Amino acid sequence: MLLSVVAPCYNEFRSLPELHRRVSKVCQDEVGDAYEFVLVNDGSSDGTWSSILSLTHRDPQVVGVNLSRNYGHQLALSAGLSVCRGQRILIIDSDLQDPPELLPQMMALMDEGADIVYGQREGRLGETWFKKLSAAVFYRMLRRLVEIEIPLDTGDFRLMSRRSLDILNAMPEQHRFIRGMVSWIGLDQRPLPYQRQERFAGETGYPLRKMIRFALDAITGFSIRPLRIATHFGIMFGFSGLAMLAYTLYGWLTGRAVEGWTSLMTVVLVLGSVQLMVIGVLGEYVGRLYMEAKRRPLYVIDEIIEGGWR
Repeated sequence: MLLSVVAPCYNEFRSLPELHRRVSKVCQDEVGDAYEFVLVNDGSSDGTWSSILSLTHRDPQVVGVNLSRNYGHQLALSAGLSVCRGQRILIIDSDLQDPPELLPQMMALMDEGADIVYGQREGRLGETWFKKLSAAVFYRMLRRLVEIEIPLDTGDFRLMSRRSLDILNAMPEQHRFIRGMVSWIGLDQRPLPYQRQERFAGETGYPLRKMIRFALDAITGFSIRPLRIATHFGIMFGFSGLAMLAYTLYGWLTGRAVEGWTSLMTVVLVLGSVQLMVIGVLGEYVGRLYMEAKRRPLYVIDEIIEGGWR
């Protein structure tokens, strides 16, 4: 098996026929029948799994993976990557925002020696100004916080070699930020600039709440700098407290009372807020340690349907 295409699917019933048509065409043109198309149903509530089953009936290249419930995009993608068999693996979202027609260019870069070819977005068509702004801020903030080099404006759309995927699959963490994990691997990674398209159909599976959770997983999974920031806050306010203590003692020694309960309450509220923030940062890391210590499986696969079954 030369090529695997892996696509996690969550409520993508309307997109699947077009996704299958475009992926099948580009794969046939590039490698003939030496490919598989792995579709992972991430606990969809519409007809996504029925559509995947229909595709497996009609196309022997399609492999359907049905998870036992909704685990989220990153774990659904991890499930697909664990079962694919290709020597080269194309990761693509099922909403067709990342064009599968870029596969030949990715394959050409891999033929030149690249282990990983990642799509780097030059534009994001059909997205709101808030989504574009928040994405730009997130990637730039993440780059300053984490301790590895994560390319700007990249998603999970990429072509990977089998040896790089084997390293990725060996990583056991529960809270997964796959694009960061791939960057951590190193090896020869090359960008392919492209324009991200509008969604073909349906609505995004990443509302603001999930985006914030995803950002926290990314930051806490690859950096301890938030803990260092908490330490810096403690040092800064410690020196501020010593300065205020010196000021208070000076006022007492000179017989001048230090007035102003408002300023006192302001200081108490500021210090209390910083303490709660620091406790929250510690809680994020402790919570992740707790989840990792359980050693539960990342996901449960209900069934795998090979293409062409009867």
